[in-house]
Amino acid sequence: MVLGKVKNNGKAIMNLSTVHNLKELYEIDDYLWIREIVKLLREKRFNELDLENLIEELDDLGSEKKHKIESLLEQIIRHLLMIEYWHNENERNYRNWCAEVIGFRTQINRRMTTNFYNYLEENLSIIYKKARKYVSVKSGLDTFPQECPYTIQQLLDEDWFCEKINQM
Repeated sequence: MVLGKVKNNGKAIMNLSTVHNLKELYEIDDYLWIREIVKLLREKRFNELDLENLIEELDDLGSEKKHKIESLLEQIIRHLLMIEYWHNENERNYRNWCAEVIGFRTQINRRMTTNFYNYLEENLSIIYKKARKYVSVKSGLDTFPQECPYTIQQLLDEDWFCEKINQM
């Protein structure tokens, strides 16, 4: 397998022509490994695939996507809690927090699937507790509801805002 040279700050550090298989390449340069895997898939050379690492990468990709969706929902909850309960900071941060909610909702809805929706719905209380803890530490307040005051539908609805936002 002749692939060229790996460079570090413009200096060649290893000649990849010495790499004999995809498993070895995976350990050295995972991006180049991905490019080679894609090439093999396009050429339908399935028997040459590094299945062990391909399965690991696909599994990691799924986990990363789920983590991203969860993180976006947590951000939405954090900002809604700050808008609704952190009165001292509302005058200064209200517009910024509203804009953040809009941005996070756009991102999460762009990535949403039925499977992710079900996952978020099942884990809403856990995600809420993390968001509540963060906002409590950030604000110094402990006035936030113990249970999530929002439904998953409200959190994802780009047109829905909590009562505080609707009153302003």
